[in-house]
Amino acid sequence: MFKRTDKLKKKQHKSLFRIIVEKLHLWLGLGSGIIVLIVSITGCLFVFQQEINNYYYRKQLFVTPENRALLPVSELKKKAEAVLGPGKPLLNITTYPAPDRAWEFMTYKGNDTALTYFGGVEYYESVMINPYSGAVTGIIDYKHNFFSVIKSIHWSLLLNTPYGQPIVGWSVFIFVILLITGLIMWWPKKWNKGNRDKSFKIKWKAGFKRVNYDLHNVLGFYALTLALVLALTGMVWAFTWFQATVYVVAAGSTTPPDRSLHESVKGTATITGNPLDKAFAQALPVLKGSRRIYIYPARGEKGVHVIGGYKGKETYFGADELQFDQYTAQQLGRRNDSHKNRGERLIEMNYDIHVGAIGGIAGKIIAFIISFICASLPVTGFYVWWGKRKKSKKKPLVVRTVAVTDTL
Repeated sequence: MFKRTDKLKKKQHKSLFRIIVEKLHLWLGLGSGIIVLIVSITGCLFVFQQEINNYYYRKQLFVTPENRALLPVSELKKKAEAVLGPGKPLLNITTYPAPDRAWEFMTYKGNDTALTYFGGVEYYESVMINPYSGAVTGIIDYKHNFFSVIKSIHWSLLLNTPYGQPIVGWSVFIFVILLITGLIMWWPKKWNKGNRDKSFKIKWKAGFKRVNYDLHNVLGFYALTLALVLALTGMVWAFTWFQATVYVVAAGSTTPPDRSLHESVKGTATITGNPLDKAFAQALPVLKGSRRIYIYPARGEKGVHVIGGYKGKETYFGADELQFDQYTAQQLGRRNDSHKNRGERLIEMNYDIHVGAIGGIAGKIIAFIISFICASLPVTGFYVWWGKRKKSKKKPLVVRTVAVTDTL
């Protein structure tokens, strides 16, 4: 008598660490997937907002250069204030050394008590003025602008910042954990050719399940580093403790940067001409080479005129900044980019890193692609889980031992 037994595959035993990693990746992914998808898709859409807005608002933003002197800033400011009305005080002015750009006069008022974005922004408008003629080229309502709405969804799920941003922030924090646990799960046990192909290549000729798995596994690996950069720069805005940590690590100091403003002194001193025009004229040679010059006009009796210049076409870091007395146009303070420590510079670069603008158009294209991959990960990950879930519900195979007896 003899027995014939079907061979059984040996069950591979996983370590406790691996089990914990896989459970974290699964349940945290299922819990945060929808928000990660929304934030990533809106991030894709927002990347090229500057280029699209410049095209859509071309008539408002651009003018025909003229062979005559520009009008004084104070005169253009009065024009903008008359258009906005007394209920909407001017917040800042953006001027352009480029001869074909209209100058922007912006007003904004928020409401922290509202629940949604639309309630949280009472008004957000810009008056665009031709600096040669003083003609208003248009009024842009940024509150209802497509990209402002997209930014709000990305920033706080269209809720007001105090309510929506913590949700987004913690979802991004979870996404960081998912990236790390995903790397651990991706890491091949053996670096042979078969495992390398599975880890670095997508098998496009395979079935849907295999292609979906490869899209999740392989693209997730290739996007990992830059996805972490996008996630961590997003967390800088979401959490004050994280921003403070980034500052301390980069600056090597716990002392916060000095951002205090000087004070204007109202006295008997008089000057010829408008103090704002005088201050602007003094600032121009100092800010030579800037592509955009911003002005925050003084507010209140002790306020100062703050004038600074951005050297990049679209970036918001590296600005030199000056402060002027609003009554005498006397320069009260100056802080160049070279005066800032590494922590300040890194925090200032945060937006430009986050949207890829720090790398120009190539950086934006990369940010777009990485954001798109990040948006795909919750989708492909869900299908991986759903496929395994359906498979586990199938009736298991019954393995039997067959005894065969021959009687001689």
